[in-house]
Amino acid sequence: MRHGKKNNHLGRKEGHRYALLSNLAVSLITHKRIFTTVAKAKALRVFVEPIITKSKTDSTHSRRTVFADLQNKEAVTELFRAVATKIADRPGGYTRIIKIGNRPGDAAEMAMIELVDFNDNLLKDKGAKKATKTRRRGGATKKATTAKADNAAEGTASEE
Repeated sequence: MRHGKKNNHLGRKEGHRYALLSNLAVSLITHKRIFTTVAKAKALRVFVEPIITKSKTDSTHSRRTVFADLQNKEAVTELFRAVATKIADRPGGYTRIIKIGNRPGDAAEMAMIELVDFNDNLLKDKGAKKATKTRRRGGATKKATTAKADNAAEGTASEE
């Protein structure tokens, strides 16, 4: 029975699972978006979010603990320079998982996991939506009735 077992074992031994999650985390930090199965994406989120939280404080100790998890100098540098500056004010929830359908070969459920602050298309859409906020409730009828009233007032004034 699995009572009280937090992590998904992903059909692997502990060392293999840790290496898999470490490599997925390096790929996510380097490329900002990766495609994998839903189970691996959910396991990766649990693995990578505490690492990203540690990157908020740029100290030797935090760099060493992050390097112990990732084992990749370039990924650690990218994490502490580019990623940490963008997520500095975010209190958590650094990743987003979007399901994208089934894989053709074995029908495994696939997902895209990405860093939230690095999706340029979504960030542009949010800015555009805020700028073009309009209300449709009663706007057209109000203008039409005032225009009719103005025309009626001008018509009576010109007749006199």
